[in-house]
Amino acid sequence: MKIGYARVSTEEQNLHLQIDALKKAGCDLLFSDHGTSGARFSRPGLDDALDTLKKGDTLVVWRLDRLGRSLRKLVELVDHLGNRGIEFVSLTECINTNSSGGVLVFHMMAALAQFERTLISERTRAGIAAARARGQQIGRRCSLTPDQCEEARRQLSVDSPALVAARFNIHPRTLQRILSRALL
Repeated sequence: MKIGYARVSTEEQNLHLQIDALKKAGCDLLFSDHGTSGARFSRPGLDDALDTLKKGDTLVVWRLDRLGRSLRKLVELVDHLGNRGIEFVSLTECINTNSSGGVLVFHMMAALAQFERTLISERTRAGIAAARARGQQIGRRCSLTPDQCEEARRQLSVDSPALVAARFNIHPRTLQRILSRALL
């Protein structure tokens, strides 16, 4: 039996492309996760797919990164499937673990995907460091100006945090966080 698995990371994305490809590949059952990061390997749809798979079955994904992002976890999962007598197929990368060549291609593609993610992460950190060096603020702007922080601190001596936060149109936890950072 072929069991398909599809995943998208955000609620705004849809699964149509993946589902269509899995159906075209002849999957008998489909499982999916919507709005779930590939960083976690414990996902309801994936867990259900893995529980359903039996010896002789095949797990099919549209792309390798739909299964997960960690090279180590991908290799562990595919090895675990192989130990259970379950094949793995990734349609986009033409990976099929029913042959030694397919296993080799899987390991090479997984290593390249991990390398690409590492490069993206390094470039992002370098860009943030360069922006900080130029004096740019990183992240969201503060909800209150320094003068408003001082005013809020004065008002807290007579009013509750919820009331003070409401006056500045922010959540009480936001007020607490801003004031604790201002003390640093």
